[in-house]
Amino acid sequence: MKHATMSRWLTLTFALATIMFLGACKKKVAPPPPPPPPPAAQPTASLSANPNTINQGQSTTLTWQTTNATDISIDGIGPVDPSGSRQVTPTDSTTYHLVAKGAGGTQEATARVTVNPAPAPPPATVQNVTEEELFAQNVKDIFFDYDKYDIRADQQAALQADAQFFQQHPNIRFTIEGHCDERGSTEYNLALGTNRADTVKNALIQAGVSGDRIKTFSYGKEKPFCTESNESCWQQNRRGHFVYGQ
Repeated sequence: MKHATMSRWLTLTFALATIMFLGACKKKVAPPPPPPPPPAAQPTASLSANPNTINQGQSTTLTWQTTNATDISIDGIGPVDPSGSRQVTPTDSTTYHLVAKGAGGTQEATARVTVNPAPAPPPATVQNVTEEELFAQNVKDIFFDYDKYDIRADQQAALQADAQFFQQHPNIRFTIEGHCDERGSTEYNLALGTNRADTVKNALIQAGVSGDRIKTFSYGKEKPFCTESNESCWQQNRRGHFVYGQ
C-alpha cells in the first residue's frame, strides 16, 4: 500500500515536471518575424515642349507629369508641382532637364527647344545726301557779345566743330556773313559785321582750313534774323553766319 502510494506520487510529480518543462520550452520559441514592407514605387517623369522649334523672341509651353515623386525641379525654372505647364521664352536653343525624386529613387526627363536666330534686318537704305545738306546739318553759326567781335569762350567748341567739318570736306566753299543787332548806325554796324566775319575766317584758317575757300561779307544790321527789339532777339542777330557756296 505504501509502495503503491509512493509510485502514484512519483508518477504525478513526473507528469507535473514534464508539463512545466514543456511549457517553459514553448515560451522560449520566438514568434515569426513580420513580413517586409513592399518596396517604394519608382518615380515616373515626362517632359515635353510645344512647339519645340521657335523663332527668337517667341515662346513655347513646357508640360510635365510625374508620379511617386515628392521633389520635382526643372533646370532654369526651379521647383515645380508634380504635374503642370509653364510658358518660357529661351533666347537660345535649350535642353530643359527635369529631375523627379521620391522614396523609390530618381527619374529624369528632358525636352529640347530649338530657337531659330532672328532674321537679319533689311539693309538700310542709303540716302544720297548732298554736300549742301551736310553743310546745313553740321555747320553752326558763331555768336558775339554786344559791340564785340572776339570769339566768346562758349563759342570755341562750335568753331572747332565747324573747322573739323570743313577739313573733312575740302571741296566745300562758303561765305561768312557778319551780322549785328539794330542798335548803332548803319555805317558802324557794317564795319562791326566785317570784323566779325573776318574774325571767324581767321580762326578757321588757324585751325587748318584753307583761306581761299572762304569769302566774307557784312550785312551789318540790315538783314536781321529776329526783328523784335529786346535782348533775346538782339543776341540772335550778333553772329557770323555760314552760307554754302561763294
